[in-house]
Amino acid sequence: MNREEIFDGLRRSPKVDVCVVGGGINGISVFRELALQGVNVLLVEKHDYCSGASAALSRMVHGGLRYLENGEFSLVRESLAERDRLLKNAPHLVAPLPTTVPVFDIFSGLANGIVRFLGLSRRPSRRGAVAVKAGLSIYDFLTRKRALMPRHRFRGRQATLAKWPALNPAVKSSATYHDAWVKHPERLGMEVLRDGLAAGDHACALNYAELRRSADGFVVHDHVTGAATPVEPAFIINATGGWIDIANAGLFSQEKRLVPLMGGTKGSHLIIDNADLAGALDDHMIYYENEDGRICILFPYLGKVLVGSTDIRVDDPESVRCEPDERDYILQSLAFVLPGIRIRPEDIVFQFSGVRPLPASKDDFTGRIPRDHYCTIIEPSDGAPPVLCMIGGKWTTFRSFGELAADMTLERLHRARDVTTTARPIGGGRAFPEDIGQWISRIYAETSVAPKRIAELFERYGTDAEAIARFIAAGPDTAMANAGYSSREIAFLIRNEAVEHLDDLLLRRTTLAISGQLSLDMTEAVLDVLARERGWSPARRKAELDRFLTLLVERHGVGLGTLTARNEQGVRYAQQS
Repeated sequence: MNREEIFDGLRRSPKVDVCVVGGGINGISVFRELALQGVNVLLVEKHDYCSGASAALSRMVHGGLRYLENGEFSLVRESLAERDRLLKNAPHLVAPLPTTVPVFDIFSGLANGIVRFLGLSRRPSRRGAVAVKAGLSIYDFLTRKRALMPRHRFRGRQATLAKWPALNPAVKSSATYHDAWVKHPERLGMEVLRDGLAAGDHACALNYAELRRSADGFVVHDHVTGAATPVEPAFIINATGGWIDIANAGLFSQEKRLVPLMGGTKGSHLIIDNADLAGALDDHMIYYENEDGRICILFPYLGKVLVGSTDIRVDDPESVRCEPDERDYILQSLAFVLPGIRIRPEDIVFQFSGVRPLPASKDDFTGRIPRDHYCTIIEPSDGAPPVLCMIGGKWTTFRSFGELAADMTLERLHRARDVTTTARPIGGGRAFPEDIGQWISRIYAETSVAPKRIAELFERYGTDAEAIARFIAAGPDTAMANAGYSSREIAFLIRNEAVEHLDDLLLRRTTLAISGQLSLDMTEAVLDVLARERGWSPARRKAELDRFLTLLVERHGVGLGTLTARNEQGVRYAQQS
């Protein structure tokens, strides 16, 4: 159903079993879980899907090696199991990532790690070879039955510098193990959402919509049209992450005194376009400690290098962005681990920041705040529906967290679980071919779309590329500004993925902005397709462009001058091609 049909349905029948508030990865996950059980469920997201913390992760899909120091063994075990499920269920978007830990000491951190594990200390410290070896041995033990990836290995100083000569020469040894990375998390979130919607008309989702209290109960406020439509949920799930306390303030009457549940921290990352930096990694992620003991990462990402992150308490999740001092900190950490590589300001092609949805805590050291997840149900005193709050959570564990919240909800609704998602492929991971070349040949034979183009689509969408290739073949198509996208592909996304604004396309439905590919010409070309598909006036088109350019500079550090300069780079690329 499209947006208008959903609102028409609510006006005819406002009763729903469950309303999920929050369209990040955890809200989308519980939505899918409930939809697959046949529950009449409505999801509302105030902004766009996966536009908050779910778009600002480090792109790692991992067990959380450092969580072992906090004694969070169950979380690490669960995370590793979910990592391995994602490798199987979404192989088009999640892939193994060899990860190397440079070690600068032997015994450092061992005693302090033990007392931190016992809760007697909260100070960060450098981790020596013995502490790293212990952690990785536990990692291997927890995955021994599945054994999807190689066990860890250590290298001495000479072998380490032979493989990574740009590393800080003070390195004593290194350890390499495997985790995973997600190429396009917003795409994966959209595919989970679409899998839920495919369950039937009993499952509906709205972006740019907000559940609000009214004098008579609740309404869904449409931020696109400004209309308010009554809705009568029997149960509410608050899956707004860092916004949970803010959302609860609007869901309960003023008489209800609520204990704060969330205390998130901000993490910022940079995307850097520097050939020396990319070459120094040898296709590995470098998982390293800065001089203050803070864990940082850098790894190859979409032809660039992703570097992060910070860990700073925040009060307002709406206004987070990568501040200059965070940028300086990340670059300083990079200079520590790879001292011979110089990063120029213009090498930073994108930056992003998000709020980790951590439980409320007064701990001075943010690294000690638990990363686990749980759910709590708040019972209103005025007869309003109960609210289940999803607290905490890592991106890696979105499926199991959604499963937990769904099972608690099903219990309250006196419903049984009929479908499990543990081995359920996601989106373009369905019917994933063993022979990709043969798959491409079949689609080419059936559509006449060039094999190279089909391969590009498969790289982005997995087996969902078949529907897009057929759509492309059904009409005239034009390439767009040397970025590997085309007008028909963009039109397909607009028609099928609830695109309401230009930033939905450029920041989330595609990787154009984060990969540093976005130019002013490409922005205008995508906007032309969007304006045509939506029937926008010239004034609305200009307003969308202004909105996007403002967002790009304020949140992502990319100004109009940078986009214009990339036009010239694109012209040179086309001439060379």
